[in-house]
Amino acid sequence: MVKRKNTDVDTIAYKFRIYPDREQKIMLAKTFGCTRYLWNRMLADHTDLYKIIGEVPDNTPADYKTLDECIWLNEVDSIALANVQLAQQQAFEMFYKKKSGYPVFHKKHARQSYTTSWTNGNIKLSPDSIKLPKINTPIKMKQHRKIKAGGKLKSVTVSMDTNGHYFISILFAYPKNTFVKEPVYQPNPETIGLDMQLNSLYVDHNGNSAHMPDFYRHMEMKLAKEQAKLSHMTKKSHNYKKQLRKINKLHMKIKCQRMDFLRKEAHKLTSAYDVICIEDLDLKNMASRANHGTSGNGKKLRHGKSVHSIGYGMFIQFLNWDCQKTGHVLMKANRYFASTQICSHCGHQQEMDISDRIYICPACHHTMDRDQNSAVNIRTEGLRLYHEQNKTA
Repeated sequence: MVKRKNTDVDTIAYKFRIYPDREQKIMLAKTFGCTRYLWNRMLADHTDLYKIIGEVPDNTPADYKTLDECIWLNEVDSIALANVQLAQQQAFEMFYKKKSGYPVFHKKHARQSYTTSWTNGNIKLSPDSIKLPKINTPIKMKQHRKIKAGGKLKSVTVSMDTNGHYFISILFAYPKNTFVKEPVYQPNPETIGLDMQLNSLYVDHNGNSAHMPDFYRHMEMKLAKEQAKLSHMTKKSHNYKKQLRKINKLHMKIKCQRMDFLRKEAHKLTSAYDVICIEDLDLKNMASRANHGTSGNGKKLRHGKSVHSIGYGMFIQFLNWDCQKTGHVLMKANRYFASTQICSHCGHQQEMDISDRIYICPACHHTMDRDQNSAVNIRTEGLRLYHEQNKTA
């Protein structure tokens, strides 16, 4: 994803798998532990001292490194510790602006990570390895894609997931518009309208479906079986942790299958169409209503798991990224736009129950699949917004 912190620079991160040896894993584990400890210690001191004296303490990592009980903090990268302080300051800024909740403590048995910044050549990158501060030898790296030339190395984030796999995310800064292509207005663009569908991701205005496999449902029985085994084991025992890793691998496989399908589908659409029209959906609210709402006949819907498992929010994110790179446009119809209730042929509007799968217009007797009718309306509304925006620009 391309991000802009100012108007002159685009930043992009490349994520690769790394394969540290035994000694490197020990050093990475130390750094994960030190950064986690420092975050939790600074957060606890911030909370406790504010309650006592009513002021925010101005502590730095250097203050803790001089303490006898924290002398081991000197063994790891000092820039990684400094980034902990910066990250916590940003977290509190977001909290004070009411854009996020109060910062929370970091857990030991979750995804571990730390970030270090480039300075004075402390990070050295080669095609098959990367040299990090405080680690004596380069770490083997699988570079599955080329890094675009002309970028300035800014920082590196090392992470380890719950399966014990190590990854590295390398952040580069590039001149503006290196990756982002500004869209050019077209009077008659190739356009597609998409309506979200729970069993196949989407239906377009021509009635074509994405035919997305439900990766989670296919693995659900196996997951249930493995989780049942886990429930009979002693918590935090060796066998418990071993079984937990097995379950985590299944979840990771589902995640990778879903992400691979969504990336390819987004690339296919952005390659074929200039304007892609979708709805601005409140997916969290949809999942809640799907779990607790009822249909017209009073039956519970219980579709919340389906809303989450298709990953429609991730799909929209991939569409947005690909549109930025290709100069195409992603148009979002207002979430209150009644795409389902409007007849795509004559414009008549009527109430529709969620159990009604065929749209039959009482005014013009037009009959169409409910989702396809909605996709046609979304395409029409998206095109209207597209032309309206370019006229006012």
